[in-house]
Amino acid sequence: MKTSSAQRRKRHTRIRKKISGTAERPRLAVFRSNKHISVQLIDDLNGKTLASASTKDATIGAANTVEGAAKIGATVAERAVAAGVSSVVFDRGGFKFHGKVKALADGAREKGLQF
Repeated sequence: MKTSSAQRRKRHTRIRKKISGTAERPRLAVFRSNKHISVQLIDDLNGKTLASASTKDATIGAANTVEGAAKIGATVAERAVAAGVSSVVFDRGGFKFHGKVKALADGAREKGLQF
């Protein structure tokens, strides 16, 4: 029997075979741990991170809750718009699209990101 983290890595690998980020439409990659949630806008063609946000960032002041995830999503959307990005490819990182991941996506959509 595989561990849940091994199952998540397998799901993430399966997802990453199908999606990739470009400079015009970067990948919005989500990582969720027990203590923190982080998100990055990644241009896979050039190997660059365009914007990021995390609960570790003290200036954001978000906790690892559903409300905090929505705040992180809104923050990364504002930083993306400032970087000139309006459309992204959502990479949920093998996590279920439920709870914190869904709240993060909804927060980013409310601030203007399209995916």
